[in-house]
Amino acid sequence: MNVDACIESIKECKYLPENDMRQLCNKLKEILAEESTVVPVSAPVTLCGDIHGQFYDLVKIFEVGGDIPNTSYIFMGDFVDRDIPIVLHLREEIMRVAMLLEYMDFMADECLAKYQNSRVWEWCCTVFDYLPLAAVIDGSVFCVHGGLSPELPSIDSIRQIYYGQILKRKLMHGQSVLEEEDIYLDHCQQQQSHQLVDEGYNYPFEEGNLVTLWSAPNYCYRCGNKAAILKIPEQDRPIVSTDYTIFLENTMQGETSNNAAGQGPGSQYFL
Repeated sequence: MNVDACIESIKECKYLPENDMRQLCNKLKEILAEESTVVPVSAPVTLCGDIHGQFYDLVKIFEVGGDIPNTSYIFMGDFVDRDIPIVLHLREEIMRVAMLLEYMDFMADECLAKYQNSRVWEWCCTVFDYLPLAAVIDGSVFCVHGGLSPELPSIDSIRQIYYGQILKRKLMHGQSVLEEEDIYLDHCQQQQSHQLVDEGYNYPFEEGNLVTLWSAPNYCYRCGNKAAILKIPEQDRPIVSTDYTIFLENTMQGETSNNAAGQGPGSQYFL
């Protein structure tokens, strides 16, 4: 299997043969099995929030943020549509395989339509079971998808979760939980995604120790929001506004001939 040829095919929005998908999923699962559930990352690295399978806007992220492997990325979950609360660190040794899955919207119905069976969807779901849950940048920036849980009182407690283990969805966004968890996180700067932000990012609390990042512009092709990515600098300094890149949806949104007239690329989003 020629990985470079696969990448070029995906960039043209062409789906891969079923056998290639099987090989890619098996290889990525093999690589991810060696990762910790909390990935240690060194700056500089660029953080991305939800992208929700908006393929051409993912292409836009690589245009405004820098291509792989010259730029290292952390994607903080919701790569496709719903319920993927994990963190993917695209770095050099896994990027060639991982970016192929990252590029595609693996909804079950879409896989059935393209492959006439559910095998590819099942392989991808198995890969998702192996993806990390969080990342820590240089020991000072904690990155997670949806928030903090009172049932996971420390970063070490996240590290003890085994791959494939079903997680209880008790993520909390309230300030009281944030303040309590700061004791265990040693007052890290914290990054989360999951919540739509009209301007691409915001600081929900006055202390400025939590940033919500959203990277799907014009979400559902109807919300009109901006998107943002955040480059964590190599220098040990506070994050400033110029570290954020704000962007709008990609002007190229693919063929719309299969959609109802005038409804645009998102007309089938909720169907």
